[in-house]
Amino acid sequence: MNYEESVQYMSGLLQFGIRLDRERFIALLERLGNPQNRFGCIHIAGTNGKGSTTTFIAAILRSAGYRVGTYLSPYVFDMRERIQINGTMIPREEFARWVTLLRPHIEALAATELGQTTEFELKTAVAFAYFAESAVDFAAVEVGIGGRLDATNVIPPPLCAVITSIGWDHMHLLGDTLGKIAFEKAGILKTGSIAVTAVPPGEAKEVIERVAQEKSVPLYTVAPEDQHQDPRRLISYQRDASGSLTLRLPSGTLKDVHPSLRGTYQAGNAATAVAAVEILRTMRGVTISDTAIREGLGNAFIPGRFQMVRDGRPTGGATLLLDGAHNVEGAETLAIALRAEFGEDQKYTLITGAKQGHAPGPFLEILAPLINKVIATRPSFRPVDITEVVTAAERLNLPVSIVEPATSAILETWRQAKSGEVVVVTGSLYLVGETPEELRN
Repeated sequence: MNYEESVQYMSGLLQFGIRLDRERFIALLERLGNPQNRFGCIHIAGTNGKGSTTTFIAAILRSAGYRVGTYLSPYVFDMRERIQINGTMIPREEFARWVTLLRPHIEALAATELGQTTEFELKTAVAFAYFAESAVDFAAVEVGIGGRLDATNVIPPPLCAVITSIGWDHMHLLGDTLGKIAFEKAGILKTGSIAVTAVPPGEAKEVIERVAQEKSVPLYTVAPEDQHQDPRRLISYQRDASGSLTLRLPSGTLKDVHPSLRGTYQAGNAATAVAAVEILRTMRGVTISDTAIREGLGNAFIPGRFQMVRDGRPTGGATLLLDGAHNVEGAETLAIALRAEFGEDQKYTLITGAKQGHAPGPFLEILAPLINKVIATRPSFRPVDITEVVTAAERLNLPVSIVEPATSAILETWRQAKSGEVVVVTGSLYLVGETPEELRN
């Protein structure tokens, strides 16, 4: 198969949905010689922040001179964003080659009681096989959904397991309490691993602590300087008004650190990444300098996370911002970041839609005080009914109009934006991915 054919074949597996079990995927990897066992792994789970944290970790290790694989979920603009080595996406021909090699094994397994491989399992298998063949030193692997039963959780005990946050998401799969959701995320903790979490004190953290204790996993925490002093706190951090970070590590203090990813919430993600790196260098013997930490944080890039693709402030024009927030916690952090970036009085034009499994009502309720008007549209991948977005906006007395398809909604709204207007595309990373290339460039 060529690249287009391989993408078409992979997309055809979407009809088999999401299956949170690993037996079939384990059988598929065994047919490949278990590539997941051939590199050191940092495994990252969490409701929000795991993509950015994964990217920061990979960038630091790359700056330290290592060959680093990165597996992200989901992609924004190009499917190959999911699978990278040293910041470069898997080549199209390599992607096609691995899908072609895997297809006979997938079809053989489909004829057994194990059943049909899913689209996510195929992508994960391509990543692990590509990383192993390319002899990466480390791989930073982001969990797809949950953790305990996620396809990525076939890896051996990771060098470091990271849980960034626990919030309300995918409740139909993970459970209807924060404790149940935390239990699924904590499934990435394995005997022999070392873990770090940024989850604050409460029900979710108690569950993570219990799982860590049951599996004899040392668990460390990361938190802002002014929060509760946990005796297991490995790193504390402080962000000043300019966005500069001060990181307090056991080995000393790093001042004037400038993460490349915008948004106030990235301070916590950067600090969590540094905590994972601190575990690697102080407990795993990995050579990583403070300079590599600074450079990695300063060079990291992931699309769709408070990404300013047009900043009109220097010229008095309009601004276009992309952010993949899609749940209540994401909306809360986005609201804080917007206020910090644009001030308390700025109002926003919101282009929004939601993927199935995400509720637009609670999401919009958090952002409502900041919204001037809502443009309702829908991402191309498994969208909720657009009337749910409209109804939610109307209940909040927000002016709302429908523009479809999503690419037209973004392009037309941007072209009509007035001086000083800030247009925010949010509600789903899949919706962010509909942003036309001419605007992103």
